[in-house]
Amino acid sequence: MSCPGGPVDVFRPLVLRRARLLGQDAPVDVVLRGGRIASVGPAAGSASAAAPGPAASAAEVVDLDGRLVLPGLWDQHTHLTQWALSRGRLDVSGATSAAHAAALVRERLATDPPTSGRPLVGIGFRDGSWPDRPTSALLDAVAGDVPVVLVSGDLHCAWVSTAGLRLFGVPTHPTGVLRETEWMPLMGALDHVPEDVQDRLVTDALRAAAARGVVGVVDLEIADNVSVWRRRAELGDPVVRVRAGVWPAYLDRVVADELHTGDRVAGARVTQGPLKVIVDGSLNTRTAWCHAPYPGVEGPLSHGVLNVPADELVPLLRHARAHGLTCAVHAIGDAANTLVLDAFAATGARGSVEHAQLLGTGDVARFAALGLTASVQPGHIPDDRDVADRHWAGRTHRAFPLAELHAAGVDLAFGSDAPVAPLDPWLAVDAAVWRTGDARPSWHPEQAVDALTALASSVDGRPLTPRAGDPADLVVLDDDPLALATTPGAVRTTRVAATLVAATWTHTTL
Repeated sequence: MSCPGGPVDVFRPLVLRRARLLGQDAPVDVVLRGGRIASVGPAAGSASAAAPGPAASAAEVVDLDGRLVLPGLWDQHTHLTQWALSRGRLDVSGATSAAHAAALVRERLATDPPTSGRPLVGIGFRDGSWPDRPTSALLDAVAGDVPVVLVSGDLHCAWVSTAGLRLFGVPTHPTGVLRETEWMPLMGALDHVPEDVQDRLVTDALRAAAARGVVGVVDLEIADNVSVWRRRAELGDPVVRVRAGVWPAYLDRVVADELHTGDRVAGARVTQGPLKVIVDGSLNTRTAWCHAPYPGVEGPLSHGVLNVPADELVPLLRHARAHGLTCAVHAIGDAANTLVLDAFAATGARGSVEHAQLLGTGDVARFAALGLTASVQPGHIPDDRDVADRHWAGRTHRAFPLAELHAAGVDLAFGSDAPVAPLDPWLAVDAAVWRTGDARPSWHPEQAVDALTALASSVDGRPLTPRAGDPADLVVLDDDPLALATTPGAVRTTRVAATLVAATWTHTTL
């Protein structure tokens, strides 16, 4: 077998010989030229193969020996800098109580404390189903004067020690758990590291993503993403395609630069992404905006938090549409989803609803009628099933309604919301098909989708069979994911032999 060793000369054809396409047994040759798929046809030597052309002798040939070739995978919702940083942070996602999380902090401080003056940062706690309450005092008891900041799995709150509060300039807090608007403005300070360190960590994270077959991501980091990616691209193109989302705080800069969604921002692989707006909170933090109140919660926050009311959202979407931007609007609770659908209907804006975790009766049909994409994160299903059963009791048949959305003709686009879930599309495929992450039975299996639908929701709208003219963004697999998907959890282990972006190898074991 010929082994690829580096970047491909875009003027020299690359032939992926004896490739196999999904659902087909006969081998094919896939010819790549100029960053695109030039042809797909019967493998050389077969009875139906075409005679080699004059350029065949100049082509690089890689024998795939029957390996499966699919369009490369996309993650449609990431926070890349936070994901890159989280890969080196304390993982507290397995904590079953506040006391358990505090014990994990104690263990880390004993074995690998932060440098003097720096906080110990953890990520992933989900207190929505804990039997006890997180408090600053609990962290103080194990950390003393070491600042501790634990970020929730949904990123919508942080649990902070007294020393950690001082680090943020917060003199006191009744609980030490900062939620929504208390926390969001401080998140950037936690993520502030020297640019060269940040960029190196992001590069490492994207290489790891390429090794899982990823060819593109939508970066919705809470930052001036256009400026960030222009800086990064000065050092070379990222290993995957990046769509850089824009937040309302930076919208005027994008408008001034006359950037429309899809326009090139920097290099060959960074383009302008959508406007990102967060309308409500999250389930774990009990701030997702819902029609019904949360059990045991009274007062103005009993239904969650509405961050952007309709009278602000409608003009914002209208402004984005007027300047050629699609919109990616975060809505988790059913009331928030209704409000967002109303805003799309009122403005004619195009784009996606991000998360769409709890939908009211009739709103699935409105998704379809408005032509909106449901940008969903199936990895949250096994993560959130317990807290949903507790706080959305009696409504969970309407939670993560992937099958219902698909049956209505709504386009599904899978993502991770990394670091909320790992940046690994195979985890999302498995969760969408099986709706469980452990030995328990499927959670609301009536809302599961089949493996073909899950794969189709992971390739940025391209057909699962590569075709001539498409970008040569491909993944080569040692395993057949359709076969693996017949067993819960198995597709998570899918082996990726190689990944190409624009016919350039970004990962290979060949």
